[in-house]
Amino acid sequence: RQEGRKVFKEVVPIAAAHIEGQLSQLHIQPTDVRRYWLHQANSGMNQLVIKKLINAEPTQDVAPMILDEYANTASAGSIIAFHLHHGDLKSGDVGVICSFGAGYSVGSVVLRKR
Repeated sequence: RQEGRKVFKEVVPIAAAHIEGQLSQLHIQPTDVRRYWLHQANSGMNQLVIKKLINAEPTQDVAPMILDEYANTASAGSIIAFHLHHGDLKSGDVGVICSFGAGYSVGSVVLRKR
């Protein structure tokens, strides 16, 4: 059994730190990422993760949300968001696909458009 508010408070910093660490290893600043496709379970959680990374309010362009159309699709949400919102990327643009969830697990991949 999970406590929603507790999970929210604990997963946001874990996910942000995971992404930030991965980007740091690649010598990429979070503000240099063109788009973040995040786990689509909770819009508030996604907004806080992005806000922690770029220190600004996220826009639909930076972190597209698909919850209104697809609802909570678990970890597949980040891939669905990527599928629907990648066509406008230009050569050299960097993006991050990240899902998080059960057991406080976080997984991500950093992409660069050729």
